[in-house]
Amino acid sequence: MYDFIVVGVGPAGARFARRAAEAGHDVLALEKGEIGTPLACSGHVSTDIWDYVPAAARDRLFQNRIYGAHFHVGGPDDDPHLFYKTEEVSNVIDRVELDRTLAECARRAGADVREGHTVTAVDERADRVVVTAKRAETGETRTFESQMVAGCDGPVSRVRRTVELPEPDEKLHGVLAFTDENDHGEYVDVHLTAPTFFAWRIPRGDAGVEYGLAAPPGTEVNELFDRLTTQYSVETDRFCSGAIPIGPPNRVTTDRVFLIGDAAAQTKPFTGGGILYGMTAADCAARHIQPSRPESLAIYEDTWRRALSAEIRLGKLIRRAYSLPEPVQRAGLRALSGEIGVHMDKPTSFFSAAHLKRLVGRP
Repeated sequence: MYDFIVVGVGPAGARFARRAAEAGHDVLALEKGEIGTPLACSGHVSTDIWDYVPAAARDRLFQNRIYGAHFHVGGPDDDPHLFYKTEEVSNVIDRVELDRTLAECARRAGADVREGHTVTAVDERADRVVVTAKRAETGETRTFESQMVAGCDGPVSRVRRTVELPEPDEKLHGVLAFTDENDHGEYVDVHLTAPTFFAWRIPRGDAGVEYGLAAPPGTEVNELFDRLTTQYSVETDRFCSGAIPIGPPNRVTTDRVFLIGDAAAQTKPFTGGGILYGMTAADCAARHIQPSRPESLAIYEDTWRRALSAEIRLGKLIRRAYSLPEPVQRAGLRALSGEIGVHMDKPTSFFSAAHLKRLVGRP
């Protein structure tokens, strides 16, 4: 019997598998397909990402450095408002290679990471959890037993549904695609044109340019995306689509099952990104959950919320600004644009000494 079975080997699952294995636990991690595919989210991340991968992986992952963003209330011809830093705000990375790198870190730590295993059932019992998985290569169905299961299987988590944990507050529909433009630009473009959210353009250096947007289900997302790319006069390929969970439910644990990452909606409400939040929660889980002590799951619930709840609450407030009347948006962007001192993953940094100093120092 394993100590933990991890379902889903994205960043959150791979990080938990690694940290749990490093702590001496016997870990099995199952990914339904090939790790890193299909691509379903952006590779625009804060520079904190380098704290989670080996230094030797940086050259392989890195694509471009970003110093800020142009915010548009309309299309590309709209007069943008620049928010910037003199040092790097973020980096653009190879998102597929990130997943593979994190999974390899888990393997090196001693976790048994298996691709091509689709979990079809999770049977939670009083003293164990029985997981049924189908192997893609052979069609063989096998069962595995563990003391606990970590559901890291994304926004439409089978684990979450099977053990009847609550759903996220909402799920947005996100789409993105790429061009072959060679663009080492230092700023991303953000368009406050999608209903309740935004569209974006991210320069990826030699790897091309990423275009994307997110909007509520039912919105004509594809039409909005076509409008965005038409405004930029580009044709894209490698189109990707997926759900973006927003708003963690009030409970992400049962007696022997717990959720991490997108499965728990541990994401930024104002961007939909969840890589760093998910790995932060994974570290909380690995630090506090003891497979032989189901009561330790309550500690995980408490610690990840204390680590992220303030950022998520403020992130919700930021998102409300996306739906303000256009004149109010323009006035707010005009007032706040310029040099900033904020961290892209931490809305609380808006109140930091570094940022307030920049606000006060503006003409």
